[in-house]
Amino acid sequence: MFQIELQVRDYECDFQGIVNNANYLHYFEHARHTFLSTMDINFFEITQKEIYLVIYRTEIDYLVPLTYKDIFKVNVEFKRISNLRGTFHQKIMVNDAIYTKGVFFVTALNSKKKPISLDFINLNHV
Repeated sequence: MFQIELQVRDYECDFQGIVNNANYLHYFEHARHTFLSTMDINFFEITQKEIYLVIYRTEIDYLVPLTYKDIFKVNVEFKRISNLRGTFHQKIMVNDAIYTKGVFFVTALNSKKKPISLDFINLNHV
């Protein structure tokens, strides 16, 4: 399982003093991109090859709100569903407590917007 550490910045909080729900998508996306970069998958480079890795469904459970200056970890685990589809299972944690969890369903598209194999995500590195 891959993990990064982040800290809540002031502008990510709403008037209630908690992180706005939309920012969790940014945290999850940043962790996924960092995870993929550790496997030498660069979004700019695969786009130049007309491979588009896209999220087609998202499920998020907000359990405990993050607040200003919280230091948290984002976990990422990739699971293949089929040759064409996979999921990123992610958690946002403070210490050992799960604050938010999400599942992001992913596929790859070619230049004609048709699904292609996810073989370029090497599961041996996961």
